[in-house]
Amino acid sequence: MKKLLLFISCCLTILGSQNLLAQTPKKIIIENSDFADVNQIEIPDATLLTGNVRVNHDGVIMTCNKAYYFQKENYIKAFGDVQLVQGDTLYLNSKYAEYNGNMKQAFATGDAIMHSPESTLVTDTINFNRNTQEVYYNSNGTITNRDNILKSKSGKYYVAEKKFQFLTAVTITNPKTVIKSNHLDYYSNSGHSYLFGPSTITSKTNFIYTEKGFYDTKRNLAHFLRKSYIKYDDRLIEGDSLYYDRNREFASATRNVKITDSVNRGIVKGHYGELYKFKDSMFVTKRAVAVNFVENDSVYIHGKKLMVTGPEGNRIIRAFNNVRFFKTDMSGKCDSIHSSSKTALTKLIGNPILWNGESQITGDIMHLIGNQTTQKLDSLKVLNNTFIVSKDTLGTGFNQVKGQNLFGKFLEGKLHDVDIIKNAEVIYYMRNDAQELIGINKNVSSKINIIFDKKEIETITFFKQVDGTIFPEKDLPEPDRKLRGLVWRGDEKIKSKDDIFTDEDNELNDKLVKQGKAEEAKENVPMKIRKETLNYDKKKKK
Repeated sequence: MKKLLLFISCCLTILGSQNLLAQTPKKIIIENSDFADVNQIEIPDATLLTGNVRVNHDGVIMTCNKAYYFQKENYIKAFGDVQLVQGDTLYLNSKYAEYNGNMKQAFATGDAIMHSPESTLVTDTINFNRNTQEVYYNSNGTITNRDNILKSKSGKYYVAEKKFQFLTAVTITNPKTVIKSNHLDYYSNSGHSYLFGPSTITSKTNFIYTEKGFYDTKRNLAHFLRKSYIKYDDRLIEGDSLYYDRNREFASATRNVKITDSVNRGIVKGHYGELYKFKDSMFVTKRAVAVNFVENDSVYIHGKKLMVTGPEGNRIIRAFNNVRFFKTDMSGKCDSIHSSSKTALTKLIGNPILWNGESQITGDIMHLIGNQTTQKLDSLKVLNNTFIVSKDTLGTGFNQVKGQNLFGKFLEGKLHDVDIIKNAEVIYYMRNDAQELIGINKNVSSKINIIFDKKEIETITFFKQVDGTIFPEKDLPEPDRKLRGLVWRGDEKIKSKDDIFTDEDNELNDKLVKQGKAEEAKENVPMKIRKETLNYDKKKKK
């Protein structure tokens, strides 16, 4: 038993000795010095080295004009034209430096300059920890990396990762942009920047704000994730997630997307959007809605897809698939919409229906025409199979006007004066001032004029009357009280801005809004480093 214990003790002693040897720091080696001297009075326990001094420590070469070498402490102080070189990864120049061989740490000051293969750092004082391969400074510094110039009060450089990290105010300037942040990681090999906290990117074309984002300064590509927006002179695009390509001036946004047009006083919302600045165009889908402010009112247009193209003065709005729109005194539906600011013409294409007050208007072709001078809604044109229907105010019948074409005029945004031309037919419930039914007017003529007042038919005037009779209610059978082709669609009427959306639209919106709120409620942490950043040098070599 004693022999066994003795054997174990010996083994532990040997292992401890080997571990101690492994941890023993390597000594600084003096490779060259023109002169060497020892002066215990002026520099106790140090060797004075002068002239072409060159020392080596574990792969790091230091050169200078003069040095104090403390052999016992394995420490050196260097003066004049100091340079510390670590392979081909780092060069550190200064007027004065200190190097601790035991701690493997360097300190350089006096016009300190650090060079790496991709960048140069100029500051007053630089510290270099060889154990962690980190360079850090706490005085105003300027980093030059190709076209990028970075300025900050402090920073850290990770040699192996080729990454600069700034936790105080930093500014990156290049010919195209100025980036400002209080927390930024910058990879000098790839030019990738990771922004965290309130950050801005300013250029001649736009202004970007984000609190979490990625920007590739070489390729001018970006991805922003938190409270982000891109502001142009005339447009502002917001979204939970923004992708941006400065080369094409293209931006796309996902979830809670909002594009504001300050010149044309409009807003487009949805949950996915694209904006091409050079082409003056935008595309929005996923519960898309365009809101335009006209005549102290708002017009809401919804379709599965919305497109806005063209510069100011020649802008075209297109809406596709199951389009619905709402204005305080007017609403409608159709398959698609085409609206031009240049011609002030809005076409309702494919099965159009318009509700003006209590009246339902249908036809094969329907155009809303604006006044280009006043920018107000001016007139309405309905071609082929025109039909105007409204419910009798007190009874169950319908007031109906049918004809080939309709031409209407708006007054203060409301349909006021309408002409029905060619093959005009009317069935109208006539009431006196006491709202008692006088009779049912059934008439055929070549032209009819209708005046609306307070959203209801006020007067009807017949021109070139062919045939007309006022029937007592009991003398006109129920089937004869409807014109051929009458389809009452009152249950489809869009009564508010919320009615323009389907249940499917609202379900999608609720889901995505909920996701957005959940994401925003999470603690904001720096963006995960991309594989393209980590593997940049590998990809480059390949």
